[in-house]
Amino acid sequence: MKVRYSYLEQQFRHADDLWDQLKKFVGTGEFTLGPPLVEFENKFAELIGTNHAVGVNSGTDAIKLSLRALGIGYGDEVITAANTFIATVGAIAELGAKPVFVDCDDTFCMDVGKIEAVITEKTSAIVPVHFAGYMTDMPKLLPLAEKYNLPIVEDACQSILGAIDNKNAGTWGRTGAFSLHPLKNINVWADGGVIVTNEDVLARDLKLLRNHGLLDRDTVTVLGFNSRLDTIQAVVGNWLLPQAFDISEKRIANANYYDENFLQVEGLRIPRRPDSFRIVYHLYIVFAERRDALLQHCLDAGIEAKIHYPVPIYQQPALSYLGYKKGDFPVSDQHGKSMISFPCDQHLRKNEMDYIIETVKEFYLNQ
Repeated sequence: MKVRYSYLEQQFRHADDLWDQLKKFVGTGEFTLGPPLVEFENKFAELIGTNHAVGVNSGTDAIKLSLRALGIGYGDEVITAANTFIATVGAIAELGAKPVFVDCDDTFCMDVGKIEAVITEKTSAIVPVHFAGYMTDMPKLLPLAEKYNLPIVEDACQSILGAIDNKNAGTWGRTGAFSLHPLKNINVWADGGVIVTNEDVLARDLKLLRNHGLLDRDTVTVLGFNSRLDTIQAVVGNWLLPQAFDISEKRIANANYYDENFLQVEGLRIPRRPDSFRIVYHLYIVFAERRDALLQHCLDAGIEAKIHYPVPIYQQPALSYLGYKKGDFPVSDQHGKSMISFPCDQHLRKNEMDYIIETVKEFYLNQ
């Protein structure tokens, strides 16, 4: 049996009504900041539970524009996770700010208890990364941020509808940044992103920044960016958004099924699943002994398992200028050596999950 990792072929396979909507939209010619985008922003804000949502060109820009709107720029230090995807760090660096890393814990998110030690006079913001569908410990982070008067921009790109104590990812900080990239739980047909906030003035500033700083056709009030969410992608988003909760519920059910079976496998360790967390499993990750051999065994069996990510971001050559060295973040290093990701999406069939489970069990029984 072959078990694919990407589910995109299935995601839009039965979408005749979406094609009808797209055909109607093309006839309007309203490709930039058109009515479907406004509709999508309103629906997204309602889904997450904020007053505003601003569609932008990517999750990366959602982080970047949020920081820019909060005044972050050259010489500022921004604290973030040592094990995130490059987009988080790239957004910080693009503004001329310096990323300052903090190690993670076994929820894959940065260890809030280690943040205070790296705060300096130049620290200007914190970007917690809600990695893999988990969430950073926001109830613990908020008092620390308030103590030092540091704004929080949540990188919630991997955790749409993730929550702690029923409070959604993206609703804890000044802004929350989401990605609509094709590989995300809620996706469109190209890059796309959304910024959510409860602040009226901040939402106004973000809308200016995404559209060159144009107040109207002839008035430029700030120097902004070309970072609009294409209206045609909003049409796709409007079609998919009503399925968002069911998608997350199916991923949670799949993860629970894996957990029940993998708990019996000596050689695997299930990450901590805090009771107060709603983990939405953008990635289903476990810790594995002899990880590389297990990965190859799965690939040989036709299972597209993955590693997210084998080299922590702080060790990447592009960031050598920051001066970190291997071993500075031991938990992130250990995760890079032991994590393995299995398909967990809403389109997986039970027999495919059973095949993955049996293949993993077979590996450890025969070692």
